[in-house]
Amino acid sequence: MENYIVYVWIIFAVFMLICEALTTQLVSIWFVIGGAAAAITCIFTDSLLIQTIVFVTVSLVALIATRPLVKKFLVKKKEPTNSDRLIGRVGIVTMDIINTTGEGQVNVDGKVWSAKSNDEREIKSGASVRITSIEGVKLVVEVM
Repeated sequence: MENYIVYVWIIFAVFMLICEALTTQLVSIWFVIGGAAAAITCIFTDSLLIQTIVFVTVSLVALIATRPLVKKFLVKKKEPTNSDRLIGRVGIVTMDIINTTGEGQVNVDGKVWSAKSNDEREIKSGASVRITSIEGVKLVVEVM
């Protein structure tokens, strides 16, 4: 085997490092570690099979060892808000709900909220609706 293969492993590791730098989450750092290990293996053997086995093994071990820890720190906890208590409640449409134009309001517990239909249907003023979810600052409703 030629000595150039060490450069292939190094280029691969650098490429994966660049990919890692361009993402917001850890997705390829394990391949950087595996590529570096395979490049170091080139010092001891010319066997591409052994280098590939080292790459795969080191990448998998690094992934298995660190992924749960990384996920624990990267997972953002969703903070519930007071508006979450509105899901499942019933309201009255005070302004026609038209999803295509972004119009619509619902009165729930004496407060008026922007709203949209969950099934793209127009809902006329005065209709009773149930809140199914919240998207941003808009209630998503369905006709009762």
